[in-house]
Amino acid sequence: MEVSFEKSSSQARMATLRLDKDESVHVLHPNQIVAFQGRSAQREDSLMKLPSMYRKKRFIQSRVRGPANVMLGLPEGYSMAVVPIGPDDDLLYEFRHVLFYTEGVSFTSHLQNVKNTLITQDLVKMMFKGPGTLGLLSTGPIYQMALDAKEPLYVDISCLVAYPRNAQLRLCVYGNTLASQHMNYHWEITGKGHVLMQPCKPDRKLDEHMQSDSLLRRIAKEVIPFGGIFIK
Repeated sequence: MEVSFEKSSSQARMATLRLDKDESVHVLHPNQIVAFQGRSAQREDSLMKLPSMYRKKRFIQSRVRGPANVMLGLPEGYSMAVVPIGPDDDLLYEFRHVLFYTEGVSFTSHLQNVKNTLITQDLVKMMFKGPGTLGLLSTGPIYQMALDAKEPLYVDISCLVAYPRNAQLRLCVYGNTLASQHMNYHWEITGKGHVLMQPCKPDRKLDEHMQSDSLLRRIAKEVIPFGGIFIK
């Protein structure tokens, strides 16, 4: 699969996925598909499994088979990162950031403890295994930073996108009293490998997929024809 961006920038408003024959991609935010070039039968929408419905706050996902071109629109202020996934990858991802993954990529879930779930509002992290490609939607370009086994890295919890499965994480604040009283919770992270971060805190006004709509509203948007247009 070949991925290109409008104006050759990951901050562009459009990304094009070019699929060859025998290639497939799973799009977890189908509403971001703004254009498709191929045979109608090459796109197959299906219901997500219940755990994915909960984590993505969506009900429908799309599978597109090649040869085809898929144009994905990126919400204002968001970027898309294309991450290669190998068979030995051990990064745990925030599932809501996953825009698409290619055929051949599998994933398993990892439960957080109760305290971390209450703070992050995210019960499950996802680990992906390749070979394949992952498309991530983030507020700003994805940055990578190496971890140290002894010197901790402090990352705002709303900016951490992925971290190694065996990394040690602790919720904390840091700095003097004034600093710790006026900052968001951070992850204190030590270990081996690297983390993926987004440089900006998410703005829920930019993308309805990042909002926590009620279950009834989400069902209505998906089930009622043109529900996404009339139900705001």
